[in-house]
Amino acid sequence: METIKPGKYVELGYDLYEVTPDGDKLVHQTSADDPEKIVFGVTPGVIVPLEHAIDGLKPGDSFDVKVSADEAFGPHDPEQVATLPRDIFEVDGKFDPEVIKKGAVLPMMTQDGFRINGVVVDVTDTDVVMDFNHPLAGKDVRFKGKITVVRDATPEELKPQSGCGCGEGCGCGDSCDCSGESKCSEGCGCN
Repeated sequence: METIKPGKYVELGYDLYEVTPDGDKLVHQTSADDPEKIVFGVTPGVIVPLEHAIDGLKPGDSFDVKVSADEAFGPHDPEQVATLPRDIFEVDGKFDPEVIKKGAVLPMMTQDGFRINGVVVDVTDTDVVMDFNHPLAGKDVRFKGKITVVRDATPEELKPQSGCGCGEGCGCGDSCDCSGESKCSEGCGCN
């Protein structure tokens, strides 16, 4: 049976929890039909403690690893919170308070043309405050899961990926697009 080591293609299913004083809170699950897929030691953005936890495991082996905020999605960066003029959210001269409201996740474009997601933190008569940090920035997390597949990676799979390198999924049900991560080096350990 194959074991995980650099250059191996790996499929893993896991539950991702936010670690809180009141206990672990489930924030993301992979399904058996759509497991996370990585090439061990090649896929960019894999969280280092998760990578260490699965090193040497075989299909059927379980893992459970707690990761500090700094090693997971990084600290919450106040510079990633922006106050934007309310009028940039108008469509045909109208502001829609049903769409632009506290807690809403909105796709935005950077000055460089990259799509990022931000969370509306506050809406005033003149401004919209948005947080572009990863949703789990500043939070300790726990990955609990099972290895389902380990095999030799194909030559195509061994090629480094292009793109932002943040890993698809990003651990919060988000479809990546860097989740507003300015450095695009985080990720959840997923591909």
